[in-house]
Amino acid sequence: MAFSMSNSGGLGKRGRFRGTGALSEINVVPLVDVVLVLLIIFMLTAHVMEFGLEVEVPKVKPIRENVQDLPVVVIAQDGTSYLADKPVNINLMASEIRKRYRNAKSVYLKADRRTPWDQVAQVIATLGEAKLAVNVVTQPEDQTGKKR
Repeated sequence: MAFSMSNSGGLGKRGRFRGTGALSEINVVPLVDVVLVLLIIFMLTAHVMEFGLEVEVPKVKPIRENVQDLPVVVIAQDGTSYLADKPVNINLMASEIRKRYRNAKSVYLKADRRTPWDQVAQVIATLGEAKLAVNVVTQPEDQTGKKR
């Protein structure tokens, strides 16, 4: 903003506003510039804020699609087990499921396709001992063999 604070009657003044009072305009161009830059930053970073863990599940031929509200156990590529995006020890997994999901009779098991089978088998065995049915999450395969 530009203001003229001296009132010398225009004698000896230089500039565009000779003899006038205070200039009270607000320049909104810098404000618009800042807002546009923030908008661009948000648009570029919005895809990073996805929920959940990145797990590439195996592809199979689709049989049927069904979705139930069940607990999800995720096994990452390095073998780390998660229950609802929180790390959980395999020995405490059944008790954590019973504590968080009171009426759960089954769970979804989502494992990365590069996870060693031993880790997956251990989790299935642990959940089986706890009398929980295991539903394995897979990705349907297109007829062309491409991912959906």
